[in-house]
Amino acid sequence: MDVQKLIDTARAMVADNKGLLAMDESYPTCNKRFAKLGIPETAESRCDYREMIVTTEGLNESISGVILFDETIRQHLKDGTSFIKTLTNKGIIPGIKVDAGTVDMAGHPGEKITEGLDNLRDRLEEYAKMGLRFAKWRAVITIGKGIPTWACIKANAQALARYAALCQEAGLVPIVEPEVLMDGDHSLERCFRVTEQVLHVVFEQLYTQGVLLEGMILKPNMIVPGLDCLQQKTVEEVADATVKCLMRVVPAAVPGIAFLSGGQTSELASARLNAMNARYKSKLPWELSFSFGRAIQQPALGIWHGEEANVGEAQEALYHRASCNLSARRGEYLE
Repeated sequence: MDVQKLIDTARAMVADNKGLLAMDESYPTCNKRFAKLGIPETAESRCDYREMIVTTEGLNESISGVILFDETIRQHLKDGTSFIKTLTNKGIIPGIKVDAGTVDMAGHPGEKITEGLDNLRDRLEEYAKMGLRFAKWRAVITIGKGIPTWACIKANAQALARYAALCQEAGLVPIVEPEVLMDGDHSLERCFRVTEQVLHVVFEQLYTQGVLLEGMILKPNMIVPGLDCLQQKTVEEVADATVKCLMRVVPAAVPGIAFLSGGQTSELASARLNAMNARYKSKLPWELSFSFGRAIQQPALGIWHGEEANVGEAQEALYHRASCNLSARRGEYLE
């Protein structure tokens, strides 16, 4: 394990007020979004869409790294250049989603466990040889009546820690993503308590597995009320609660925290990130960054609509949303 290389890569992923673009949607997820817009649900359409993204001029001004899917790392531009090489040539660090998705957790109704540890060592070795420099694994925690249970939290934390250790063994920086979902009518306070507990257990397991904290990135949810909660909170209240929670549980050794958007609108995700940086940036031990998928992609996807003639306008929208989050990292975002 090259410790310095891991540290350097992790720092580069959150340097210069940049963040990550998540374009690691699985086949079903990508096809579902295409179906809503009448775009053909084919590998060719997915390739065309991702080509539109990775060839966006100036994307590297605000994006430090891109999370890819296994299908995408094997695809090429129309001129034959691989997506990995295209990103690397722009100075953007390529990464890969390595979990195999979530399934129902046996004996725990309403809860999920993430799969994908089988043969992960071999897959990571292949990915490293292909030029990928980081990986991502997502765990899902649902808030509801009687859940999450201790069993669900611990099982997912153990899987995240084992994944992270395998990544670092292979020379890849692990993005550790324990997502407490926004679904439900729970309060901001309940989200705070659950997220705090989840992160405590996750870092306990990372320590147990010997994961180098300086060579990883945390990708958590923001502290927000459930989508169906009658009492929503202001941008500033979300920012304050999120930073307070993270200060309690995230070690200073971690170089960066890159928030997931989790179904927030593009504008709201940027506004909340902006409030955190505007109010706390100079006081925090780690960088507060972003690892957004839909919150950057969705406006561009709606414009593109599967039509070659719309590529230019779609790329402008993508560039704009990425730039908005660069501004949010500086605490200078204006809606």
